[in-house]
Amino acid sequence: MASVAAGLLLVLAYPPRGWALLAPVAVAIFLTAIRSAETRRTAIASGAGFGLAFFGFLFPWLAELGVIALVPLLLLQAAFPTLYAGLLYRVKTGPAWFLASVGGWALMELVRERFPLGGFPWGMLGYPAGEFTATRNATQWLGTSGWSVLIASLAAGVALYVTTRQRRDIWYPVFAGALFFLVAGLGGVFPNPASGQEIRVAIVQGSTPCPGTHCPDERALTYASHLDLTSRLAAGSLDLVVWPEGSTGGFRSDPVNSPKVAAAIGEQARRLGAVFLVGGDRPISDTEWINANVGFDTTGTIVGEYRKRHPVPFGEYIPARSLFDWIPELSAIPRDMVPGEGVVLFDLDGEKFGSVISFESSFARYGRDTVKSGAGLLVVATNQGSYPYSVASDQLIGMTRMRSAELGVDVVHSAVTGRSTIITDAGVVGPKTALAEPAVITGTVQMREGSPTLYTRWGDWVQVLAALSLFLLLSPWRRVDESLIEG
Repeated sequence: MASVAAGLLLVLAYPPRGWALLAPVAVAIFLTAIRSAETRRTAIASGAGFGLAFFGFLFPWLAELGVIALVPLLLLQAAFPTLYAGLLYRVKTGPAWFLASVGGWALMELVRERFPLGGFPWGMLGYPAGEFTATRNATQWLGTSGWSVLIASLAAGVALYVTTRQRRDIWYPVFAGALFFLVAGLGGVFPNPASGQEIRVAIVQGSTPCPGTHCPDERALTYASHLDLTSRLAAGSLDLVVWPEGSTGGFRSDPVNSPKVAAAIGEQARRLGAVFLVGGDRPISDTEWINANVGFDTTGTIVGEYRKRHPVPFGEYIPARSLFDWIPELSAIPRDMVPGEGVVLFDLDGEKFGSVISFESSFARYGRDTVKSGAGLLVVATNQGSYPYSVASDQLIGMTRMRSAELGVDVVHSAVTGRSTIITDAGVVGPKTALAEPAVITGTVQMREGSPTLYTRWGDWVQVLAALSLFLLLSPWRRVDESLIEG
C-alpha cells in the first residue's frame, strides 16, 4: 500500500537518517493515496496504514519500556492521520481539497501536540527543516509548526496536480514551492543567532553504572560519577556547569534532601567560581515526587529551582491511577510527579537563563515562554536512562535544535545516558557525547540580547491561521454550485 510506504519514507526524514527532502515527497504520496481512494473505507485504511508505519518506526525505542508503553501510544497517534484521511476524502473540489489538506494537517498537529494528556509532539512535520541552514534560520519567523504548514502545502499541491493532470492545477505546487523557497531564501540571508555576552559552559555527563536497568545504589553512584568528573574541571575556566536530569536524587543523593550532597556540590561551585544547575528528583511523600533543576550560585548556595511542568503520562505519573491498578507494569511507578507552576530564571553574571526538563523540550511552548520571560540562554536537562542505546536521544536533539532556531538562543543540551551537546548559532549542533558513557563537554555559548524573534512574540501564528482556514469550507460560498468553484 502506497500510504504505508509513505509512512516508512517519512521516518527517514528524521534522525538518525535526517534525509529531510523526503518529508514533502512522503506526504505527497500519502495525500495522493487519499485523493485517489475510491471509497471512504479505502481512504481511512490509507490513513491508518500511514500512521502505523510512520509512528511505529519513528519511536520503536518505547518498546524497551514494554508493550504496555508502545502499543497504546502508537494506536493513539495513528488515529490522527486515520481521522484526517477519512475527513479529507469527503472533500472533492480542487481548491477546497487543497485548503482542507493543508488546514487539516495544521489542525491535526495543533491538536496532537496538546491532547490528550498534554499531547505528544514527536514526528511533527516541521522538524526535518532543521537539517538545512536556510530553512532552520527561517524558523525564527514561523516556528517548527509553520514549516509543517509549508511542507504540507508543497505536498498537497503536488498531490492535487498528480491526481488531476489539469493544467490549471499546476499552479498549486508552483505557488507552494515558490513560497517555500522564498521563506528559505530569506532565512539564508537573515540569520538570527544569539550575539550577546559569552558564557563558558561545561556539561557533565556522568552516566549511570547500569544504563537501561536498575541496580543497587544506582542514584548514589550516578551522583558520585557526576561529582568525580566535576572535580577534575579546572578552576577559573567556566561560568556555568550543568548536570543533567536525574544526576542527583532520592533521599540520600539529592541536594535539597541531603545537606551533605548540597555541601559537596556547593564546594565545587565555589572552587570553580561557576554557577551550577543540577538535575534531581526527590520524593515528597509516599505518593508524590518532584523533578527539578536546582541552581547554585558561585558561593555554593542554593538559590532556587525549576520544577518540571509537563510530566510524562504513564512514565512520571499515572492518570486516573485507580482505573489502571490491574496493569502490573504500572506498579513500577508508585508515585506521581507534582508539576511545577511556571518559568524560573537563574542569574548568571547579571544575565538570565532558564531551563526545561526532558520531555518538555519537545514542546515549543515551554521553551518559548521561558525565553519570552527573559531567558537569554536555554538549558535542556534530560536523562533517557530507560532507553540509553536508542535513537531517542538524537531525535530529541533534533527537536531542541529547532528550539534554538525558533527562539534565537543557544541551547545547552545535557543528558545522563543520552547524548549531550551544545547548540549555537540558532540551531548548529556541536560535538555530541557517546551514548551511556561518562564524558564532559566544554564550550562557549552566547546570551541573546536585543528584541525577541517573531516566533517568540507571536508563537504558532502560521499554524493557527492555516487551521482557521478550514472555516472557509463552511462559509456561504461553499454552497455555490461546485461546477462554478471548479471553473
